[in-house]
Amino acid sequence: MMNLLIKRMSFPDSNSRKRSACVTALLVVCGLSACGPAQIPSEINDPNEVANRRVHEFNKSLDQALGGGPGEASEDGIEAPEDESPAKEASPLLIAVSNFGTNLDTPRKIVNSLLQLRPGDAAHNTMRFGINSTIGVLGLMDVAGAGGLPEIDTDFGETLHVWGVGEGSYQELPVVGPSTQRDTVGSVVDFAINPLWYVFPWPENLLANGFTWVAEGTDRIRYGDTVESILYESEDSYAQSRLIYLQNRRFELRRGDVAEEDYIDPYEELFGD
Repeated sequence: MMNLLIKRMSFPDSNSRKRSACVTALLVVCGLSACGPAQIPSEINDPNEVANRRVHEFNKSLDQALGGGPGEASEDGIEAPEDESPAKEASPLLIAVSNFGTNLDTPRKIVNSLLQLRPGDAAHNTMRFGINSTIGVLGLMDVAGAGGLPEIDTDFGETLHVWGVGEGSYQELPVVGPSTQRDTVGSVVDFAINPLWYVFPWPENLLANGFTWVAEGTDRIRYGDTVESILYESEDSYAQSRLIYLQNRRFELRRGDVAEEDYIDPYEELFGD
């Protein structure tokens, strides 16, 4: 009996270890959140500009290879009037696939909201996920959004910001595009913590994540005119895309730190529908 008691005291069962790990993780999250969000810089920190510009040119070449590029010009070099060229719109099938991928990506955003100690945002997206997964036919239709329940977007880069991690230097990533050191790390962690990897078996989990990547890719079509004006009509497309990305990203983080009604979105006219 004494030996059994000593054994139980010395070696807790697996459930006890799991509970201890959960409590420890919760305490760590609370401690990091208590540190307060990182200060949002106002300057541009780009010590690797030469290398970033090379990547930027590669991304532009890739964009052109995939069908992007400046508008078609007539023989005398003057672009055709806007009403003579069809607007770029995503097909209904692509919209449905995008909605499906966006819905699959919602659990990752719920996890990040919980890590940021924002249970209201987590509950909001959980309700959205439930509505679109049922009434919206597995997310093919954004019924929740049409009903006034828009998505609250977040990621692990924002989680790191909430925990007090600084922005770091600006980076241009191959294929992905503009980023920062913090957001690059956040993207890697987002990839790892996405519940899709653990809910679905291999290779279904890879296919499920593929739908989320398609959803992100449709932004190129949705904001095609704006993207092309930046990439192909700006005097310095690298500097312009860097400026717009940093300003927009910093605004998103600032809006999450304070009451939303205290801010007016400066990008609503630029990117709004």
